[in-house]
Amino acid sequence: MIRIQIRRRASAFAEDKDLAAVIREKDLKPAIDRGERVRFDFDGVEGATQSFVHAMLSEVIRTQGAGVLDRIEFTNCNPPVRSVIEIVAEYSQLKQDDFPAEQAGAPTGQPKPVKRKRIGKKASTDKA
Repeated sequence: MIRIQIRRRASAFAEDKDLAAVIREKDLKPAIDRGERVRFDFDGVEGATQSFVHAMLSEVIRTQGAGVLDRIEFTNCNPPVRSVIEIVAEYSQLKQDDFPAEQAGAPTGQPKPVKRKRIGKKASTDKA
């Protein structure tokens, strides 16, 4: 398992989406391709933008499928950071055909009910 310490790489407020893309390309994707587990450690991170988390995770979830979340852990997340991670993990599992067209290709904005994988509670070790 590889451990990625977000505070050391980003700061107490993780917002740099370019840095997040580097983490994805240099650390996350190669580890997943090798079959390794990845632990994102958010110790000392007080906040993270959705764009940061999206740049770090979404492409991997979309290309590898929801099952990749079984190999990714998120530890030491405070509630706001945890919420951002859950939101990104949820929408990254959506596919274009999850949004049926109302008329002539116009989306309704309401996704079809689809069972999606949630990030595990046991992996969070969130701070209270």
